[in-house]
Amino acid sequence: MVEERSLAPDFSLISDSGDSVSLSQSRGQPVVLYFYPKDDTPGCTAQACGIRDAWEEFERQGAVVLGVSPDDPRSHARFKEKYGLPFTLLSDEEHEVAERYGVWVEKTMAGRTYMGVERSTFVIDPEGTVAKVLRRVKPDTHAADVLAALP
Repeated sequence: MVEERSLAPDFSLISDSGDSVSLSQSRGQPVVLYFYPKDDTPGCTAQACGIRDAWEEFERQGAVVLGVSPDDPRSHARFKEKYGLPFTLLSDEEHEVAERYGVWVEKTMAGRTYMGVERSTFVIDPEGTVAKVLRRVKPDTHAADVLAALP
C-alpha cells in the first residue's frame, strides 16, 4: 500500500491512444493519479467529467492527470471521446498497478463479493513523492478535493 510521503512507485501502462506511458515521464510536474472502477458508468463518468469541467484550473496548476482502470485502451478511447476528456486514461487490465498502490480490494455489491478497484487518488509532487492519498473518493466532489490537495 502506498502512503503519503513515500516515493510513488513507477509503472508503464498503455494509454487510450495506444502509447506506453510511465509515471516517471511526468517528473517535474505534479501528478494526479486516479484509479476508478469502470469506463462509462455513472460514478466514473461524474468523476471524469468533474475533472474535465475544472480542467483550466488543473492546467493552471501544471498538473498531469492520469486516470487508471482495468478497461482496455479501446474502451478508454471511446470513453474519452464520448465525454471530451482532456487527460490521459491508462489501461491496467491485469490490475498490477492497482495492486501496487493498494486499491485492488475486495468489494461487496448486492450480496456478491468480488475484487475490484477502490476509487482512490494519489497526488504526487514534482519530485515523485506522494503528497496526498484520497481513498474512497466521492465522484461529485473529486475534482475540487484534488485541486485543494495539489502541492
